Amino acid sequence: MSSCALCLPTAHEILWQDEFCRVILLNDIDYPAYCRVELIEHIKEMTDLLPPQRARMMKCVFAVEIALREVARPDKINLASLGNKTPHVHWHVIPRFENDRHFPNSHWGEVMREINSHALSGNDKKLLAEKIRALIECALSTS
Repeated sequence: MSSCALCLPTAHEILWQDEFCRVILLNDIDYPAYCRVELIEHIKEMTDLLPPQRARMMKCVFAVEIALREVARPDKINLASLGNKTPHVHWHVIPRFENDRHFPNSHWGEVMREINSHALSGNDKKLLAEKIRALIECALSTS
């Protein structure tokens, strides 16, 4: 489906991928460890997947959550699957901190405080991506 942004090659860094799904690291200045798990095939809803495929997707989402908890040490992880603008199965995995711009609101919600966000340096982003990638691979290989 050419009009679907998730069916096109991503401009974001791919942390992990197989023939079923991929994990990308979004380049969000306020949420540097924010990841998205994207189904490769264009399917609209989780319930359109067969039960083993649903389990496989969630296994990947949970592997990303485990990795982000270890790397970022957040106060909370937000998992979201909306798809209103992009009706293609995908999950947002967002490390949240009590002092982030939106907490306790959704990161799409009203800004609660202004903070000085700083983009990660190229080297810091590379190190973050390497750590997350390694932990995702470990989590997916152990069950």
